[in-house]
Amino acid sequence: MKKPRKKVLSVMGIIIILGFIYVAFLQYKISQYNQEKVPNNAEYLIVLGARVKGTIPSLAFASRIDAAAEYLKKNEKAIVIASGGKGPGEDISEAETVKRELVSHGIDKSRIILEDQSTNTNENIQFSKKLLPSDAKLGLVVTNTFHIYRAVSLARDQGLEVEGLPAKTPAKTILKSYIREYLAITKYYLVKYIF
Repeated sequence: MKKPRKKVLSVMGIIIILGFIYVAFLQYKISQYNQEKVPNNAEYLIVLGARVKGTIPSLAFASRIDAAAEYLKKNEKAIVIASGGKGPGEDISEAETVKRELVSHGIDKSRIILEDQSTNTNENIQFSKKLLPSDAKLGLVVTNTFHIYRAVSLARDQGLEVEGLPAKTPAKTILKSYIREYLAITKYYLVKYIF
């Protein structure tokens, strides 16, 4: 009886070690994309939607909007696509939330284009792409640090020339956000490379 049990424990040990290696690889990719230099000459930004409580952006979402506002103030020629539909518990669309918050930061509403139909990151990119000026070249995807690798990868998969503009991930959401993102990246890999 001892040998089969020992074999099971050995297999479990190998699976756990491989799991740690895989998570370390994902964390490396996320960190790598967060350390890339943000270009100063982007023609457009795509701010990815996130949870809204009524009309108030979640902490993670507010961080994205703040990062976009700071960039737009320094780059007055850049336009912004505010992306995100209206989900459960949201009184207004995520896109409208971005618009309201950016205007409150002093960004002229003529620079803001609304994409208010998307329900996930892939749709954020897909629907926003349709709203870009035909001559637009270099863009930035604005999202939180945990999300930047997958978001930029999805945008590049759709033929966009983009870099990431990472916004801080609020401390109290780090663990949950990263665990969910590891799963989301795994799904992205499976869809892209296997199915």
